Formats: sequence, structure tokens, C-alpha cells
Amino acid sequence: MHILRPQFRIEEQHALAFAAERGFGVIVATDARGPRGSHVPFVIERRGDGVIVQIHLTARNPLVELADGARRFLLIVSGDDGYVSNDWYASRDNVSTWLYEAVHLGGVAHLHDPADNRGHGDALLAVSEARLPKQPWDLTQMEPGKRETMLSGIRVIDIVVDEIEGQSKLNQHKSDADHVAVADQLARREETGHRRLAAKMRALRPGLGYEAVGRSGELTLQGLEIQK
Repeated sequence: MHILRPQFRIEEQHALAFAAERGFGVIVATDARGPRGSHVPFVIERRGDGVIVQIHLTARNPLVELADGARRFLLIVSGDDGYVSNDWYASRDNVSTWLYEAVHLGGVAHLHDPADNRGHGDALLAVSEARLPKQPWDLTQMEPGKRETMLSGIRVIDIVVDEIEGQSKLNQHKSDADHVAVADQLARREETGHRRLAAKMRALRPGLGYEAVGRSGELTLQGLEIQK
């Protein structure tokens, strides 16, 4: 990852927390034909002083044979993103851009023995189900024969992480006036990801004169209602 500016960098522990919260990304490795990628859920584990990203792929996925204990894999985890038009800024002659958050985790990939598939499935389900407001579902509730067939069709891979890079590009280098103007524009968008970016921008510089957004979507400024 090319860090555009030092102030955009996400500290390593925060980058790991960001990735763990997302729990889904793109895994990339290279063979003789070039880069290959797959979209994967994952779990992050700490083992001693190290960090492991554990994923699974279908047995026929070309990436499986690349997890040879020597080749490097890269996991790309993306957060929200949003386009910013140049006329959203308070000052003149800015450049249109994209704001975004992303983390890259890299390391050597190791293929597990199929006997470990059940443990991975249980761990992944526990993390994923915990995000939902319901009683967690687990593999014990699956018909045993179907469960074993499903588990036998995957391959579990550990990525021993030795490189952690994160970037949160939220216009930290801009003036307060430009920061407020862009955050307010993003807060007006119907896209929830844009609104989350706006909330993060406002958290970076609290106390400035932002417009407030009510639950109904109307904007208020100094007590006056402004219709969208």
C-alpha cells in the first residue's frame, strides 16, 4: 500500500481492529500467470507474539496450491469510500478525490490439514454470528452428513502476518473550513457509507460548526431546519 500522506496512516493495532471488525476482504497471490484473487471471510487470531489471518477457500480454488509455506498472500480489507467533488470545498481550486479507509495484511501462507476444517468453521461462525441480534447458529444444528460434505469441500489457510498497512484518507490535510464543508456534503448523501465517513471526519475535529442531521434526514444549523 502506498501511504499518500503520513497523517492518513492507521496505526498497526487499529488497522488489525479495523480488519477484524470488517471480517471480509480480497485475498491475492501470484502464480506463473500473474495475480489471482478471491473474496473471502476471515478471522484474525493472536498466537504468542504473532498475528494469523485464517481463511478458507473451495478445494478447487487455484489459490489453494499456492499456499505452500513459502509464497506470500495479501489480504485487502476495504471500508467505506466516497467521491468528493472539487466544488464541495470552501476554498477554490481543490482537486476532486475519493475518501476511503482500507487495510492490507501480508504474509506467508500455510495450508492446513483437512482435519482442522471444523475448528475453522466453528471460529468463523462464532465471529460472524456475533454480529447479528439473534441466537447464534452453529454447525451442530446442521445435518451431520451434509456438514461433513460441506467441510470436506474447503481448504483452510493460515497467513502469518508480517506486514500491516492501513490508510484512512479523510482529508486530514485540509483546512478546518474545507474539512467542515466536505463532511457536511457527505452527511447529506443518502448513501449510508458516505454518512459514516462524515461521522468519522467530524470525530477527527469535534467542536467545529457542522450542520446537524436529524433522524428524518433534514439538516439543521443553529436551530433552523433546512430541507434536503
